[in-house]
Amino acid sequence: MLGAPACFIFLLCQLTGPAASGIPKKLVGAIGGSVIFPLNLSVNLVDSIIWVFNSTTLVTIQPKTAGKKALVIVTQKRNMERVNFPHEGYSLKLSRLKKNDSGIYRVEIHSSTLQDPLTQEYELHVYEYLSKPKVVIGLQENKNGTCVTNLTCSMEHGEEDVTYSWKSLDQTTNESYRGSILPISWRWEKSDMTFICMASNPISSNSSNPIFAQNLCEGAAGGQAPYVVLYVLLSFFLLCSLALVLIIFIIRRERKKEIIEEKKELDSHQKTLPFPPIPEEMPEYDTISTFNGTIPEENPANTIYSTVHIAPKVTEPHSLPMLSDTPTASFYNNVM
Repeated sequence: MLGAPACFIFLLCQLTGPAASGIPKKLVGAIGGSVIFPLNLSVNLVDSIIWVFNSTTLVTIQPKTAGKKALVIVTQKRNMERVNFPHEGYSLKLSRLKKNDSGIYRVEIHSSTLQDPLTQEYELHVYEYLSKPKVVIGLQENKNGTCVTNLTCSMEHGEEDVTYSWKSLDQTTNESYRGSILPISWRWEKSDMTFICMASNPISSNSSNPIFAQNLCEGAAGGQAPYVVLYVLLSFFLLCSLALVLIIFIIRRERKKEIIEEKKELDSHQKTLPFPPIPEEMPEYDTISTFNGTIPEENPANTIYSTVHIAPKVTEPHSLPMLSDTPTASFYNNVM
């Protein structure tokens, strides 16, 4: 085994540069992301490694030996799923970062051959991903056809370590400005200018919606009034045309509905109309008119009288009556 002085020099060389100078190593992370605190050393001469956040111990490690695996003890239960040591090393990986994870971290390397432990410090800053910055238009003033105002860019939240810059774009030039406030002065001849604010922090950047110069200081130039009047008249004409088309469409639709309803009502009336009653058959009588309204007298010379005798009922159908010369029925025709 190496002696104490040699061991001290060996461990010191395995740490990163800031350890010797005592300057914390700066690290950045994003909310919900992860960060790695690098640690490079030989574990052969180390008894234990302790990771500390501010004044709270996070993890205690007993390095592996020839016949024993490394022992890792996480002191806080809420950090058990957040702490990890990638590649079976001793560099600490902290996941699921939160805003309050920002602060000073320290690693202590203890060895029985050293009087005091070796230490390394890290300074972690956890940032939010920037949302779209907001632009506020200041007081606007017209001076001889020139628009004078200023634009202020800001974030609704998460302004820590945010820097602002501006881009001024037109058809010919692109210019950049630094700072959250942009003073502008323009004439109507340069109404095609566009202003964009860009915000950035150590982990992200975002830009605002474009601000068009023609929307600032309306009426700043004398030549702008005719365009405004023409725009208003054109808009009014378009609205009137749309309203007229809509009214015609509604009238035609209502008329069509009325025609359909009338047709349905007519069809329904024809289906329910009752048939006229069929009159009963009336007997017809012929009236024979007589001359002079008198009934003719009966002429005895032209009258025929007949006498019919009906045979008696046969009681025995199987016995036929004997034929006789005497007829069963006598017909008398008396002609008078």
